[in-house]
This record gives sequence, structure tokens and C-alpha cells, in this order.
Amino acid sequence: MGSAMSGTPRPRADLLPPMEELLRRIERAAGTPFHDLSPQEARSLYRRTAEVLDLPRAPMAHVQDLQIINREGLAMGARLYRPGPRAGTGEGALLFLHGGGFVVGGLETHDSLCRQLALRSGVCVVALDYRLAPEHRFPAAFDDAFDALQWLYRQGRTLGLDTTRLGVGGDSAGGTLAATTALQARDHNIPLRLQLLITPGTTAHADTPSHQRYGEGYLLNSRTIAWFFDQFIDRADRQDIRFAPLRTAELEGVAPAAVLLAECDPLVDEGLAYADRLRLAGVTVELELVRGVVHDFIKMGRALKEAQQAQAWCAGVMSQTLGFSGEPP
Repeated sequence: MGSAMSGTPRPRADLLPPMEELLRRIERAAGTPFHDLSPQEARSLYRRTAEVLDLPRAPMAHVQDLQIINREGLAMGARLYRPGPRAGTGEGALLFLHGGGFVVGGLETHDSLCRQLALRSGVCVVALDYRLAPEHRFPAAFDDAFDALQWLYRQGRTLGLDTTRLGVGGDSAGGTLAATTALQARDHNIPLRLQLLITPGTTAHADTPSHQRYGEGYLLNSRTIAWFFDQFIDRADRQDIRFAPLRTAELEGVAPAAVLLAECDPLVDEGLAYADRLRLAGVTVELELVRGVVHDFIKMGRALKEAQQAQAWCAGVMSQTLGFSGEPP
């Protein structure tokens, strides 16, 4: 859901010392929080700062900008990251949906992360530049995400991909999109091998205990979450399972899940709850709860070893579920 600085410093003994030190540095450098900016100003700020703590953009064997046409006939930008020399020989692919509260973010803000996931896993990543709010409110982002998955399923072979080895993933708001896209894939008989949910939002309202515990002073704060929600969706629509997948009545038959969570994150409770619901429905779930870190930590690989470890964990799951089949498509 993006990041925003809290106001008053306070003791945070639940954070790892390197995370606490890094958070202090972020707070000292912080400018105006997202919720005090216009959406356009927030996008510009996020674009300038989103990769400051990321690893440098790694060289890739092949990076290709694409266009995907959505149901309204509009062209969406996308970017294919092909990690190795096996171009056109049956690679699986992950559709990646970026975070940013449905308001900020895009291909450039998550380029480093997508490169790392592709390189570490050996799996192609297709990142989507879906429409943002408030210009395009709910359910535009969800429609775009599912349209992109349908396109990848139908047209992926033209890119040399194995369309029997597809997954969907994302971070924060992108994790929400990934979860609901996996549900729609099940309902439309599109076989997926993985849903990779990185610190996802899953509830209708920001009302779990972790929102109270970590809603101030842990990078992503309550006022910014409320601002994101208000930009994106009417309160009357927030029970919709496309926004709050935890409310889904039936989770049986959805794709296997890998869920990566940060302990000191307002969203951690709803991520745990969704993983539990998936397990109760008989869905295979791999859960990794990283202690002592905050929301968006996975994009801090320059400063936190835990970020690189989390990227490696995600890539390991991708490799196991979507990895090279050994046969051309």
C-alpha cells in the first residue's frame, strides 16, 4: 500500500535493531506524507523514492515492454522480465501486481524487485501497470489485473511462455489484487500454480488489532491507509470480495498460496487470517512471517538482510511451482 511517515518517535522494542535504525533514518528524511498530498504529488514522490533502499537494478538477459488491452479496449503497459538464456523454451511466468494503495506505484517503482524475483527464481515475471485511483476507482484495478491474467493465459505462448505454469503475485495492494485475481481464475477455469501474497490487505476495514498496534510509527500509518481507501473505493463497496478477499465464502480450489508477512505491519493480522482461511479450505499454504520488520521491508534490500532473504524465499517458491519445464511450449 505504499509508505508514509508517522509523526512522533517512540520506543519500538519489537523492531530488529537494523530496522529501527533504518526507520529513524527514513523518518528524519521524510517529507510531506501521502495523505497530505494530492494523488499526483504522491505518485511523483513515490516514483522518486520507491527504489532508494532497493537493490540496484540488476542486469537482465531480456526486458521487454508490452501492451495488454483490457476489457474497455484500453492499452495497459506491462513489462516482461526474462531471466536467462532459455528464451522461448517453455518458461513459466508470474503476473506481478505492484503495491501503492491503488493510488501510487507503477512499473518503475517495482522494477528492481521484479528483476530480483526473476533472476533468483529463473521464472519470467510480467509486471502490470494497472489503472490507478482516484481517476479510476474500484473495481478498475481488479478488472485490469484479471484481464491481464486472461491475456497471459491466452497469448503467453506467443512470448515463449508455458501457459500451464502461471502464477499471480503482488505486494501490499498488489497482494490484494493477486488474491482476488486467483479467486477469479478459479471461477473462470484458468489454472494457476501459485498466488504469491506479499504483505497483502484482505479486510473490508482497517480494524484488526495490528492496525491499532502498528498504525503509528511503523512506516505505513493509519491516516495514509484511510486516504488510500477513500481515493479508491466508496465505503458502501468495501464488503465486496474483490476488495476484501477475506470475506469470500468459498476458498476451496483456489491456487496454492505463498504468503509473506511483516510482523510490525498494520496489515499482518489480516494476512495471517487469510492464510488460515485458505488452509481451512484445503489450500496448500506456505507462510513466512518475518519478525521485527515493517510493511514494505522487502523493498529495502540495500539496507536489510531480511529483505534479501525474503526475496530469496519468494523466488524459491516461484522456482518450485513455476520453474522451467524442460519442454518447449
